[in-house]
Amino acid sequence: MNLRAVNAIYSFEMARTGRTIWQSIVSPVLSTSLYFVVFGAAIGSRITEIEGVPYGAFIVPGLIMLTLLTQSTMNASFGIYFPRFTGTIYEILSAPVSPFEIVLGYVGAAATKSIILGLIILATSWLFVPLHIAHPFWMVAFLVLTATTFSLLGFIIGIWAEGFEKLQIVPLLIITPLTFLGGTFYSTSVLPPLWQKIALFNPVVYLISGFRWSFFEIADVSHSVSVGMTLFFLVVCLATVWWMFRTGYKLKK
Repeated sequence: MNLRAVNAIYSFEMARTGRTIWQSIVSPVLSTSLYFVVFGAAIGSRITEIEGVPYGAFIVPGLIMLTLLTQSTMNASFGIYFPRFTGTIYEILSAPVSPFEIVLGYVGAAATKSIILGLIILATSWLFVPLHIAHPFWMVAFLVLTATTFSLLGFIIGIWAEGFEKLQIVPLLIITPLTFLGGTFYSTSVLPPLWQKIALFNPVVYLISGFRWSFFEIADVSHSVSVGMTLFFLVVCLATVWWMFRTGYKLKK
């Protein structure tokens, strides 16, 4: 493996975060803090507990997932789209660097940034509500798996997109709504039976449910099912990326 090439791509993408720290780190943290204030204080005064967990603490895993999904996708999509936009992607493709090493550099950097952001938001949440993590290992596992999976999805979007406006379509019009409907601020068990069944077709439900289980040992679906669905989505994204490089989809003139 060409570790020097991987490190070059990874370091360049991580350095971009330092140059745009207000947009990359500060802005998402402030936005999430507002969710704590609005939903934790306003709604929390009316809904004191859900399944024995204080409402302010209950929404923490969902808010972390909301940020993790959107930021992973947007970081990775912009990271690979910008070289396509400037034409430098052809220099990378012609260099002695394998597709695996290219993906490892870009996706690794996007996932790292998202994980750091998720941990910052987790630390920030302690300023608002008391938290107890029942299963730290599984919390980190869900964090890493989700960040990696959605960074791969962002990488796919970055190759597929033909303009900057298309980079926003999936994160803003698909991922964010699915996250809000996936149990970020509530448990799907409070929904009518029909809507509980419909909610199971939302893949984000499994991510939030498993992540929330790692905190409070409560879940809308079994945590083993959540892990299985996350791994399935990861495999689908890996297969799609492999196909893109195999066929040269939008990577070759």
